Amino acid sequence: MSEEREMLRDTVAAIVAKHATSEAVRRAMDSERGYDDALWTLLCEQVGAAALVVPEELGGAGGELADAAVVVEALASALVPTPLLGTTLAELALLAADEPDVDALEALAAGTSIGTVVFDRGYVLNGDVADVVLACVDGRLERWTSFTAHPAVTMDPTRRLARVDAGDTVTIGSDPGLADVAAILMAAEQIGAAARCLDLTVAYTKERVQFGRPIGSFQALKHRMADLYVLVQTARALVDDAVADPSPTAAALARVAASEAFTTVAGEAIQMHGGVGITWEYDVQLYFKRAHGSAQLLGPPRDFLRRLESEVL
Repeated sequence: MSEEREMLRDTVAAIVAKHATSEAVRRAMDSERGYDDALWTLLCEQVGAAALVVPEELGGAGGELADAAVVVEALASALVPTPLLGTTLAELALLAADEPDVDALEALAAGTSIGTVVFDRGYVLNGDVADVVLACVDGRLERWTSFTAHPAVTMDPTRRLARVDAGDTVTIGSDPGLADVAAILMAAEQIGAAARCLDLTVAYTKERVQFGRPIGSFQALKHRMADLYVLVQTARALVDDAVADPSPTAAALARVAASEAFTTVAGEAIQMHGGVGITWEYDVQLYFKRAHGSAQLLGPPRDFLRRLESEVL
């Protein structure tokens, strides 16, 4: 990772530590829009979170996919609800248009507009609060100039989803493979959350005393946590490769590995926390719900496995 991206990661992490505590995240996910608008404004103004993939001449920061992945991962570590992922994908869709909408891009980059991309008729990221909606349909990009959103009730309260129905649409260009970019960014998000979930579990096993000893001192749990660490780091390597050199194969590998790592870590976290793990008072239950919700969003792992299978047979 470059020095600039390390600084970006550290800056976002500092903002998260100060403004996205467990209590703040719970307030945000229960709010009307599903995220903390003040925190979103802070991220956009101080970090340029929504402007990273937009060229400077169009009001952006002129960054790359890797910059967006760094921020997505850092926010996911605390399950911070934001419209960043959907907005970033909407920006990439507009940039791929035959004639990019400069005004829309500038508003998205500033964080004053929220964007999303529809990949199928399933759940759509922050679809109920989006101002700019695009869709990938049969190899082409569509701009939905009118639409109707229906908020969805899902297992994961930290991520706002909706079903969005098209009204008037217009084709603006060819799909550059946005589903693969979405898979890579989702995988980066999963890794950030998985790593933090494991950290929380390790910390708990150092505090929880059984038979006169912290349970983390028992060899059986040490082995389990070591295996989880290896699983997360292996998946992280595949995600980093996909971010650095995006391709359909790299996206599929990253998504499968990240989904497996996060769901496994979250499940083990619940087990190691014991009965309290699934209670509302402990954040680990939120990670468990995010893990299983994320694994099915934007295409479940089995879809990516089928793609990989077709390449090796």
